[in-house]
Amino acid sequence: MKALIQRVSQASVSVDGHVVGSIGQGVLVLLGVEKQDDETAADKLLKKILNYRIFSDEDDKMNLSLLDVRGDVLLVSQFTLVADTKKGLRPSFSSAAKPADAERLYHYFVNRTKQLAGNVQQGVFGADMAVSLLNNGPVTFLLEV
Repeated sequence: MKALIQRVSQASVSVDGHVVGSIGQGVLVLLGVEKQDDETAADKLLKKILNYRIFSDEDDKMNLSLLDVRGDVLLVSQFTLVADTKKGLRPSFSSAAKPADAERLYHYFVNRTKQLAGNVQQGVFGADMAVSLLNNGPVTFLLEV
């Protein structure tokens, strides 16, 4: 399971021109699910995201977590994160979970996030989405479990 997290001042996701999720200060999480992933991996990754210290403290050092700043979360499924790009000029998605398995685990991840964090918004699994963001920093990390 992989998550590309971006510290944002604001972010939104739209489907067919309609905003389906919008946040203020927090993190945009692009989530990729691989074949071997399960609830244990999801819980481990979520704990890391919520506690990863990427927000500035009073000394302008990245010492505060999303939970510390009570930030928002925007979750967007993104299977292209798990692409194998090592060979050739076309990505391979052989490590990606089957759509039904990925969707189940994505919704599990969304529900767990809603239990543990404040304002949690989400995209639409499998939809063609337009994501807008104002990356603060810019600060972007690829987290894997």
